[in-house]
Amino acid sequence: MTALILILFIAFPGLAQTNPPDGQHDFDFEIGTWKTHLRRLQRPLSGSTNWVEYDGTTDVRKVLDGRANLVELKVTGPAGRIEGMSLRLYNPQSRQWSLNFANINDGQLARPAIGEFKNGRGEFYNEDTYNGRAIFVHFVIIKVTDDQYRFEQSFSADGGQTWELNWVAVDTRVK
Repeated sequence: MTALILILFIAFPGLAQTNPPDGQHDFDFEIGTWKTHLRRLQRPLSGSTNWVEYDGTTDVRKVLDGRANLVELKVTGPAGRIEGMSLRLYNPQSRQWSLNFANINDGQLARPAIGEFKNGRGEFYNEDTYNGRAIFVHFVIIKVTDDQYRFEQSFSADGGQTWELNWVAVDTRVK
């Protein structure tokens, strides 16, 4: 994790010098039920360009007075079903969020992605392994409209020099 933080401060030197606003309500926009369309790169970091698509729902509920939320993702497509949950926790000291994801298929929590929102855009990073290989993960949340958001995940196997997009989900609010 230390290497990732060092890379972030080198790439974004102003990060260490700013005093970010309190972000404990950054995810309030997402509370509710969403129609989810998800595209996933079938074999990341392999040179493959085959994407698979899924449709389903995402339910987000506030817990701990909004300093945390619980996300349930359920999507299906030709490649099968993805069911997972994310517990997002706000740290008031760092003013950052940890995104803690678990896939129902393996019952394991992934390493948390840590980050924050700036100007309405959420950026989160973590270190992980993929097929036994050490990688960096970058997760981005982008507002499309008040009722639509885009979630992107990218992997880097070269220490953050290049990134491969491998997960794109577009959530549209169910009214």
